[in-house]
Amino acid sequence: MRKLIYLIALSLGLPLCLSAQTAPSSTAPSGGAPSGGAAPKGHPNPSGPGWKPLFASDLSDAHFPAGVWSMDDGGIITATADKTLWTAIPYEDFVLDLFFKTAEGTNSGVVIHASDTTNWIPNSVEIQIADDYAKQWAESPKNWQCGAFFGHQAPTKHGIVKKPDEWNRYTITSLGKMIYVVLNNQLINTINLEQFTSAKTNPDGSKVPEWLSKPPASLPIKGYIGLQGKHAGAPIYFRNLKIKAL
Repeated sequence: MRKLIYLIALSLGLPLCLSAQTAPSSTAPSGGAPSGGAAPKGHPNPSGPGWKPLFASDLSDAHFPAGVWSMDDGGIITATADKTLWTAIPYEDFVLDLFFKTAEGTNSGVVIHASDTTNWIPNSVEIQIADDYAKQWAESPKNWQCGAFFGHQAPTKHGIVKKPDEWNRYTITSLGKMIYVVLNNQLINTINLEQFTSAKTNPDGSKVPEWLSKPPASLPIKGYIGLQGKHAGAPIYFRNLKIKAL
């Protein structure tokens, strides 16, 4: 259509003003799920239609080793060991909204697209959670820090995660091969899995950890969602986990 208008304008000697045509906006409404591939600007309203708890209040619909994960009367979930808490069903396109709290030295994560929950490394994508104020994580590679696509892509903003014992809010949106990470109302990572075609080197030239032995671009996008447990000896706490299938 644009080409046709251009040719007619030329034949009639009319001024060209195609650049003034209105194009569809690439900006999603604040707090909403992405529309047409647009990145979210903030956190969603998880009380709207289509939202549901990620897990039942007694964790009866979750998969995990007995005695490791528990939810207290206040709805706070935590683990006593480095074992992952898995959803009973896989998800493909979704918005996941949750709160997390670190302790000193916490290293955890939200695992998505897991096609194999027994061997989820390297068969998944991990969105990192870490106490970036702890020396061992503050001095780690940037793609190991909070908000990173672990081992692959660092967040675009640092210092957004709060100090231990303070609640943070995470929204992770998965749309096809695109993943958007919002931390404390700021978009901090936009991930295009199609760009990660190597198991050795990331698009920015950084080295991939050797245990992540499958190129992310080759991974299925439908998979289970998991919460990493008490990794590296430090606890992690979650609450208000809600999901909306898209």
